[in-house]
Amino acid sequence: MAQHHGKRPSLARKIGGWSLLVLGVLGCVLPFLQGFLFLALGLFVLRDQYDWSARWWAKIEDRWPSMTGKVERLEARCAETLNRWGRGVRRVFARA
Repeated sequence: MAQHHGKRPSLARKIGGWSLLVLGVLGCVLPFLQGFLFLALGLFVLRDQYDWSARWWAKIEDRWPSMTGKVERLEARCAETLNRWGRGVRRVFARA
């Protein structure tokens, strides 16, 4: 499997992405799971880890640009929130 050269490989992102892809495949046959949603989210998570995932995510972006833009903005907001929380935790422990 070729690695995508965007970001450093992350075991947590790979596990999360592959889990979402498995849920997506299950969702294609089980009526109570939204298969396409999980497949798309799995590709989104893995897009920086694998070239094939980045290619598939680009196809989804071409088809639904407004939805993928919302997902990317949500990721940026979540990353900023986690960074802010991390700075707060470091300040608390720096005082101790």
